[in-house]
Amino acid sequence: MTRRNHTVVIEFVFQGFSSFQEYKFTLFMVFLALYLLTLTGNAIIMIVISIDRHLHTPMYFFLSMLSTSETVYTLVIVPRMLASLVGSSQSISLAGCATQMFFFITLAITNCFLLTAMGYDRYVAICNPLRYTVIMNKRVCAQLVWGSCSIGLLVAIIQIASVFRAPFCDGDVAHYFCDIRPVLKLSCADTTLHDIVNFIISSLVIVVPMGLVFISYILIISTILKIASAEGRKKAFATCASHLTVVIIHYGCASIAYLKPKSKNTRDQDQLISVTYTVFTPLLNPVVYTLRNKEVKDAIFRAIGKKPLA
Repeated sequence: MTRRNHTVVIEFVFQGFSSFQEYKFTLFMVFLALYLLTLTGNAIIMIVISIDRHLHTPMYFFLSMLSTSETVYTLVIVPRMLASLVGSSQSISLAGCATQMFFFITLAITNCFLLTAMGYDRYVAICNPLRYTVIMNKRVCAQLVWGSCSIGLLVAIIQIASVFRAPFCDGDVAHYFCDIRPVLKLSCADTTLHDIVNFIISSLVIVVPMGLVFISYILIISTILKIASAEGRKKAFATCASHLTVVIIHYGCASIAYLKPKSKNTRDQDQLISVTYTVFTPLLNPVVYTLRNKEVKDAIFRAIGKKPLA
């Protein structure tokens, strides 16, 4: 940490996993393995969707965009975290911290709204199947993706301007990356207004898309229950199972991390929650969509020259 007149901070130092010094190498190996699995899984999904014409549909277009976003999201956080676990330098410049936070917020919010777009896609496919191709055309899909990214960018700009306009009196970040709450705690100024703004924004970008997905699935389930044949109901539920699984886990982790009272947990508990949504949750996307989705599994088998599963 570098200071000027003991008040102006121009560099932050991550405290990271300082409570787990004796387990640092073990944590490095575990996180590295999970990170490589995440990159590999998302790469497989993106490649298979791009080369298999059976998957050139709106649902898999959104899945490909989600995999791309998740891949960049992990690139922003995990490599720096791995370097901190085995390297001697734990510092990051003020500009570097702001950059990391900007991309983290942008991509995290983009992922939330991409999941909402996927929920809307499932709603149209099941509740209005005859007009599906008309409603979910290429232009609409592109607009939904662009809208998700734009919301992420706008919120990130507002948050960065709010957080880094305040002066900092301390440079020891009690975290392993530049998240909003740990950085705000280092400010010399009263952060009450910042905390309120942060909570309102977090609530909107989590509760609003989560609510839209919830409404979509109420309508979807209502429509499915009206299907006469058991086989038809089973097939309709199967098309939503993977997405619903990812949604529950994604929004669940986000709610615990950002909608709880800021003093509710200890520092180690906060870091455990953060590890969940920065390391484990991005792995769920490829795992769920390859293990639970028959169309993706069949596409993978076709890609490697094997007969799809019956």
